[in-house]
Amino acid sequence: MKLIFSFLLTFSLGLGLLSAQDNADSTETSGPEITFESTTIDYGTIERGANGVRVFKFTNTGTEPLIITNTRGSCGCTVPKHPKDPILPGQTEEIEVKYDTNRLGKINKSVTVSTNAGNPVRLQIKGEVTKSSE
Repeated sequence: MKLIFSFLLTFSLGLGLLSAQDNADSTETSGPEITFESTTIDYGTIERGANGVRVFKFTNTGTEPLIITNTRGSCGCTVPKHPKDPILPGQTEEIEVKYDTNRLGKINKSVTVSTNAGNPVRLQIKGEVTKSSE
């Protein structure tokens, strides 16, 4: 009798553990999540002194408010500006980036975006600044 009871107890515990594992695998993750329309902006060829402002559009595709804690350009010629208020789930916002177009030559810079969603996201800007045709 003890042997049957021990077997049934072990079998029940095993089924319980398997069921708990299945439930853990099937649950969706919750929290904020940042999803960009594009992580690269190509300025193309622009003239010296042209408007260097561009925007990266993103959406909070998570289940909790997204907070951008920091945006940092890879050099002083790339200046990002981000929303300060929490971005609610489903809300779309923009990160504005201003590149100093008085610097001639190829553009290959990055902006690092830190949020409460986890790992930082690296955005890229590229293009080329040429002398004006005047």
